[in-house]
Amino acid sequence: MRDRARAVVIGGGVGGCSILYWLARLGWNDVVLVERAELTSGSTFHSAGLVGQLRSTLSLTKMMMASVDLYRSLEDEVGLETGWHEVGSLRLASSEERMEEISRQAGWAKTFGLPLELISPDEAQSMFPPMTRDGVLGAAFLPTDGYIDPSQLTFALAEGARRRGAEIEQRTRVTGIRLRRGRVEAVETDLGDVETEIVVNAGGIYAREIGALAGVNVPIVPMAHEYLITKPTGLPLEMPTMRDPSLLVYFRPESGGLVMGGYERNSAPWALEGIPGNFNSRLLEEDWPRFEELMENAVVRLPALAEMEVVKLINGPEAFTPDGEFILGPSDVRGFWVAAGFCAHGLAGAGGLGKLVAEWIVEGAPSLDVWHMDSRRFGAAYRSQEYAVARTKEIYETYYDVKYPGHERSAGRPLRVSPAYARLQELGAVFGEKSGWERANWFEPNAVRGDEFLRPRGWAGKLWSPAIGAEHVACRKTAALFDESSFAKLEVSGEGAAEFLERLCANRVAREVGQVTYTQMLNARGGIECDFTVSRLAEDRFRIVTGTAFGQHDLAWLRQHAPDDGSVHVADVTSQYACYGLWGPKAREILQPLTTADLSNEAFPYMRARELAVGSVPCLALRVTYVGELGWELYCPSEFGLRLWDALWESGRERGLVAGGYKAIDSLRLEKGYRVWGADITPEDTPFEAGLEFAVKLDKGGFVGREVLAAATEPERLLRCLALSDPRAVALGSEPVRVRGDLVGRVTSGGYGYTVDRSIAYAYVPAEHEVGTEIAVEIFGEWVAGEIAVEPLYDPRGERIRA
Repeated sequence: MRDRARAVVIGGGVGGCSILYWLARLGWNDVVLVERAELTSGSTFHSAGLVGQLRSTLSLTKMMMASVDLYRSLEDEVGLETGWHEVGSLRLASSEERMEEISRQAGWAKTFGLPLELISPDEAQSMFPPMTRDGVLGAAFLPTDGYIDPSQLTFALAEGARRRGAEIEQRTRVTGIRLRRGRVEAVETDLGDVETEIVVNAGGIYAREIGALAGVNVPIVPMAHEYLITKPTGLPLEMPTMRDPSLLVYFRPESGGLVMGGYERNSAPWALEGIPGNFNSRLLEEDWPRFEELMENAVVRLPALAEMEVVKLINGPEAFTPDGEFILGPSDVRGFWVAAGFCAHGLAGAGGLGKLVAEWIVEGAPSLDVWHMDSRRFGAAYRSQEYAVARTKEIYETYYDVKYPGHERSAGRPLRVSPAYARLQELGAVFGEKSGWERANWFEPNAVRGDEFLRPRGWAGKLWSPAIGAEHVACRKTAALFDESSFAKLEVSGEGAAEFLERLCANRVAREVGQVTYTQMLNARGGIECDFTVSRLAEDRFRIVTGTAFGQHDLAWLRQHAPDDGSVHVADVTSQYACYGLWGPKAREILQPLTTADLSNEAFPYMRARELAVGSVPCLALRVTYVGELGWELYCPSEFGLRLWDALWESGRERGLVAGGYKAIDSLRLEKGYRVWGADITPEDTPFEAGLEFAVKLDKGGFVGREVLAAATEPERLLRCLALSDPRAVALGSEPVRVRGDLVGRVTSGGYGYTVDRSIAYAYVPAEHEVGTEIAVEIFGEWVAGEIAVEPLYDPRGERIRA
């Protein structure tokens, strides 16, 4: 075994071999893979092998499509069979909500470039003869899906890597990861050490244990997943794969017989105390009592299954994650990468996953927006096995459930609560959860002030309340108080802090003390990696406020680029401070009696920060807004948080103050055209495309991404505000957009504007389509007319925020 390598991949399953293959294909031929036993001996060899491409996000779908592209060509390239069968896939709908679901998926497929079609029960049965049509209302058919043999695929990837110079060392156990000053220095094995600066943890069910060797938490949970194989009965070999999510089961052809499995409601986490040291190429004992639910459901759809002879019930551990997504990318330990948690997406994503991770390593940035899969997205709570297991069990057991937009998971809650949590409960909050925080979506007692007639049609109206509109209107007419304690708060300090932030931010942030700046941090391609406000609190101290879900991402980006010389310190101070947003025309009238500070526009202008006391509570007040109204974000140490809420609430009671939730914030920000990172703006979008050129200062000096922006020509596409003609037809994201019959884009986010009385959507469309262009958005199979509107729709001159 070599004693030095450019990169070491740990784990000889399909994921590790795919990464090795792509690293070698991209020109890194001095790489090595180490496997504790034999290739495929972990969980790969017993994978069911279904390959479905259409997923809930564009990035994940592109990864699946890249996998299929590789599976089509790999066999010819390496001369080994891969077991790829492009037979297509069926997804049955046996209820009205399932028909709505596949109709929505058909709209997604258009924007993703997939040839999905909706077919009748008769057409579905003609493709999969043993099924019964009983209760089936329709189906979705995607001809480019299929299934693949996991072991054959792995061996083919390994051969492709070897041919390009990569080495594979089997029966080599990793015993340690040697670090120096927080960086990877070597991989220690029972056959010797390999010096390297890059380690990829592709250990599958062992990924958590391997991560621990480097001090990195990888919150995967092995789950015992079962499927059966029947004896051949002469069934057609080229039947498509089939899923009946209402019955929790999947099927695929297998040598004239069937493979059948699913996701049972009584899941079985496995080896929580540690995986046995000799667990190689083994299966768990058959667990027929646990499988009984799936067997009964499967017979409902395939009555002939009851008479088929079962060859084997496969029961094998597979690595699932607490949110059902991959765990990919760099960790907080420099040079230590993770590629784990494949099982929710299985063999479908292996080829695309390897390509993405290898490109990320070689080129320094992923080619897709993959924050929802990034290894650094999980916070400290996931170091708790109890919490990680609870979340993972819920993901597994509800895998096939219909999940309406705004769906909230319940496992492990409540976990993180703000100081005002008890008050929110008293006021009737309907809570949602983000990054472990309990957050008020709306306050149901406010519903009596709202209008039930405004309930959106279809799925947009499922998790909705008239209270949302009432809170929106109150913020526009009087004032609303929002608990934003969950917002991520990061502090950057030290003698090099100002220079560091200027190098990362596209806007000028090292302004005078007390100045608040809205800015983005960009990648080398000019794409938007972070979107937040920066307040300069002292010459050597800045506070960044970003979205609840993005704190881990933005913290990782800052730390990734921070110098090693001690001149800059980056800290997450989220839990140290409560934060309340007080906004509306009467915000000043409510706040002024509580402080001796002058809150006039002249004394305390927009985008400024000041220390002041609110009643007896010391606060940092930021005159900023995410709703488009006069007001402040008020930050205080958490121990003062309850007192601050009470003071504001008492002062506002006689002035029309209403408690507001995050659903109202979303509708308010849509009317003002404020962007959401991860939806409207992503690492694939530049500020010029997103309409954020005002926040870019090309003349301030060098910053990451500047060269690309400075050399850019006029954007070929722009983020546009779409105003729909039917106010109750609300887009939820990913819906196709067309102009004069041509597909031109997809919705990034949407909702209803209660002040402008319009259904609003945002989408990137070709720049040639100007304001006033007629458009149409497909919402559950119906093309809803609209137009590209001037934005923002509300208060276009910004007079209210500067009142």
